[in-house]
Amino acid sequence: MRFLGIDLGWQSGGSGLCCLESTAAGLKLVTLAHCDSRKAALAWIEAHTKDEPALIAVDAPTLIPNQTGMRLCDRLTHRYFGKYDAGCYPANRGRPFAEALIQFGLALEAKGFRHASTITPRAPGRYQIELFPHPATIHFFKLDRILKYKKGRLADRRQELEKLRHYQLATFPQLCPQLPICEADLPTLPTTGKALKAVEDQLDGLTCAYAGAHWWWWGLERNCQEVAATLNPENEPEEIALLFDAAHTQTQTALSQVADNPLIAP
Repeated sequence: MRFLGIDLGWQSGGSGLCCLESTAAGLKLVTLAHCDSRKAALAWIEAHTKDEPALIAVDAPTLIPNQTGMRLCDRLTHRYFGKYDAGCYPANRGRPFAEALIQFGLALEAKGFRHASTITPRAPGRYQIELFPHPATIHFFKLDRILKYKKGRLADRRQELEKLRHYQLATFPQLCPQLPICEADLPTLPTTGKALKAVEDQLDGLTCAYAGAHWWWWGLERNCQEVAATLNPENEPEEIALLFDAAHTQTQTALSQVADNPLIAP
């Protein structure tokens, strides 16, 4: 079973790519890469999955049922993760990026990757999920706030990205499933803006791939329990399950709209 993390370029198409593979002991890093277009990202996915079982975790809204406003899952992400500055960018069909991202998800569906807003733990198959890296880093790395490597002065972004790299190296080998990685496995941080952005995309792709593997490994119940404990020890897993239920509802709504609308069907 392989786990691909795609930090998808919403407008430019530039994307960070990561491939992990399950082993008897946990996970191993197969490759990190970067490409300049969504078409190239799809070709990379094909090369690293062929007809084999895999889960693809995409940092982008690929299911967008709403014409305006904000999706329910986005609203709940703000509700639960806003205090960590981890609210997500709202998606609706009116956004200029919407059609291209919907088509990306449909292209994966055409390859047999079904949307897995619920999943049977460790069941081989071909799945795709949306994955927002910031909440994942809050959970896995036990952060009080997100690492702010997206905006600001180059030197500050580089410093925050170095923290992300450190957390990945220190934490992923300690979690279950284990992902043994070392300094040589991850790219060093450049000192120029464009090159730094490419590395940022790859490290986000790694977070996506690992979080996707964690979702497949443990399924809904364990993930609800862990996220509840991360956000507030007093939270009940049933409350956090609202976030997962919202994702599932969004999935079913968007898929039914695709089936009913020939303009966006594959």
